[in-house]
Amino acid sequence: MEESNVKDFQWKRLAPLPSRRVYCSLLETGGQVYAIGGCDDNGVPMDCFEVYSPEADQWTALPPLPTARAGMAVTALGKRIMVIGGVGTNQLPLKVVEMYSIDEGKWKKRSLLHYRVYAAGGMGLDLHPHNHLQHYDMLKDMWVSLAPMPTPRYAATSFLRGSKIYVLGGRQSKYAVNAFEVFDIETRSWTKFPTIPCKRAFSSFVTLDDRLYSLGGLRQGRLYRQPKFLRTMDVFDMDQGGWLKMERSFFLKKRRADFVAGSLSGRVVVAGGLGNQPTVLETAEAFHPGKNKWEILPTMPTPRCACSSIVIKNCLLAVGGVNQGLSDAVEALCPLPRFRPSSSCLRTASQPPHCCSPTLHIAARSPALSEIFLIYKSDQSYGV
Repeated sequence: MEESNVKDFQWKRLAPLPSRRVYCSLLETGGQVYAIGGCDDNGVPMDCFEVYSPEADQWTALPPLPTARAGMAVTALGKRIMVIGGVGTNQLPLKVVEMYSIDEGKWKKRSLLHYRVYAAGGMGLDLHPHNHLQHYDMLKDMWVSLAPMPTPRYAATSFLRGSKIYVLGGRQSKYAVNAFEVFDIETRSWTKFPTIPCKRAFSSFVTLDDRLYSLGGLRQGRLYRQPKFLRTMDVFDMDQGGWLKMERSFFLKKRRADFVAGSLSGRVVVAGGLGNQPTVLETAEAFHPGKNKWEILPTMPTPRCACSSIVIKNCLLAVGGVNQGLSDAVEALCPLPRFRPSSSCLRTASQPPHCCSPTLHIAARSPALSEIFLIYKSDQSYGV
């Protein structure tokens, strides 16, 4: 794969969200990006539902969610969008499942499609972590229990590789866990993998080629130990089945947590988040696997933490989040030679001033990210 030069990366400012928000869920289908729900300035879940056209650089309002919610799981099933769980207006986890038909422009409670939705872990109404693993059969409109996950947790990260669901990290009673477990869809059994070397919250996971990167995060304080933002990078080799020993020289340049991350043009990229300074981070950096080093990227136009993010057309979109309060900013980090959305609809971003600290947001982060949902059909999968 041809590597992009760091100097070729650039931020583009896109049309802002119609309203400021945090914890909205993003989904790409049919070349369009959908923004679903989220929390407003008062922390109240919203029913907003919009679609973004990269060609027109425009957001269009769609019929609102039947159930206002934030931090839910979303995925596309053909020309339908499935919305599951999240946190409702009563600040409690939801179990409501709703379906939106793109063709009909309507919300429905059920759908007769030949797909399976897998849900692992999560948080119950008693705020305790779950070890449930279930799949949803839409033909029968019912959930079917499978072998429970060895480690109960919520706010974990998951992805699908082949016929196996990988579940990493998460939290129990607000504290991070470093469990790494894999469910085999064919044998319907769990396998424990080597635990994540560094236990932390608000880190990011990125897959690139045959490696999994665990990045940054916050080491939480307990008893006499103070909280600490981290530069740590742990790397799991999927072929070898183990964590590689990483020298400190391979760590991120900046300590950060609650940031956006993804893989672009053969590099792992991170941007924004919270660190040791009293303001939101504006810095961005990229890890070059061939050189085993991080390189500085252009700074974020609007420094933010707690953004929603998605990679589309080889660009990392940072949507909403927290700056001086909530933000409506939508910005894309792209390798210039490969950026595909119409250049006529994009404008180079200018640099705004720094903002004040939003550190309370990391302590009060919504438990909405309480479930892991995956769609599995043949060789295609969608992780949420």
